[in-house]
Formats: sequence, C-alpha cells, structure tokens
Amino acid sequence: MESTFIESVKKQFAYYKHLGDKTFEQLQEPDFFWQFNAESNSIAVIVKHLWGNMLSRWTDIFTTDGEKEWRNRDSEFEADLNSATEVLEKWEAGWNCLFNTLNSLSESDLNKIIYIRNEGHTVQEAINRQLAHYPYHVGQIVFIGKMIQNEKWQSLSIPRNKSNQYNAEKFSEEKQRRHFTDDFLNDKNHE
Repeated sequence: MESTFIESVKKQFAYYKHLGDKTFEQLQEPDFFWQFNAESNSIAVIVKHLWGNMLSRWTDIFTTDGEKEWRNRDSEFEADLNSATEVLEKWEAGWNCLFNTLNSLSESDLNKIIYIRNEGHTVQEAINRQLAHYPYHVGQIVFIGKMIQNEKWQSLSIPRNKSNQYNAEKFSEEKQRRHFTDDFLNDKNHE
C-alpha cells in the first residue's frame, strides 16, 4: 500500500465527514436546529460555519487568500437555515470543495506557500490547520446528536463495553499496513 500525506489526510477528512453523516442519519428535522442554550450553536449553525470556512479556505488556494473577501464569517453563526435539506446541501458543498482541492494536489504542492489572513502557510500546514479545525466541529455535531438521541444513540465507533471484543478481533488478524479509517469507511458493519 503506497501511502502519501495527501492520501492519508483525505482518509482522515473522509472519516470525520462519515461521523457527521452517521450522526445526521439518526436525527429528525427539528434536531438540526436544537440548541442547548442561547450561547450554544445548533448543528445547522455549525454546518453553516464549516461550509463557509471550507469554501473560503479551499477555493483558488494558490491565487487568493484563504479568508476570501466574499466570506462573511459572522453571518455563518446566524440561524437562518430553514430545513435539514438546506443544512445537508451546505454540508456536502463544503466537503466537495475540500475534496476537489485535495484531489487536485500533488505531493510537490505541499511545500508551496498559501495565505490565510495574510499569514503564510505551506499547503501541508494549511491542511493540518483544517484537520484540527473540522474534527473539532464534527465532535460538537456528534455530541449534540448524542444529547438529542440519549439512550437511542447508535455508537459511531466501538460501542460501550465492546472494547475487549473489538480488540480480540483486531489481534486475531495478521499484522498489516493499513489506515485505521478503512474499518469505518469500507466496513459494511459501520454503515
């Protein structure tokens, strides 16, 4: 298995998108707009922010700053989406922008300098920055989903009290070189 940085991060991002997708599958329409309190964000608002960030950061990365002039970050935190369909359209549009850019990159692009708010980053540093940012928000989405679903929540990873069973299965296999996300992105048991 040939492993490159770009292939690895694409799998990492796909894994976190998968966690969001699997959370959304467990929700009803009103759940996308539920807020714990006035200071917290709903899933819809978090998705809208991710969408705005992804479009800004990953559009024309070599020719424009990652904080686009057309981006209005503050408006991303306004609760003005009206349906789960709108939320999911923004979710898909943001991830598509990210993956389209990642798919266009070569390993030789990783040391090129791009800018975010006039601060130079190598492409690799910019990817790492977002690889920390997006999972932070996906974790919020998952947590909100768990709060809403409570005892009906279907685990997105190793279920409670199943670690020993999971480890026994993993250690019964031959050692091999593979990416940990393969279990979740390719395994029908997690779909």
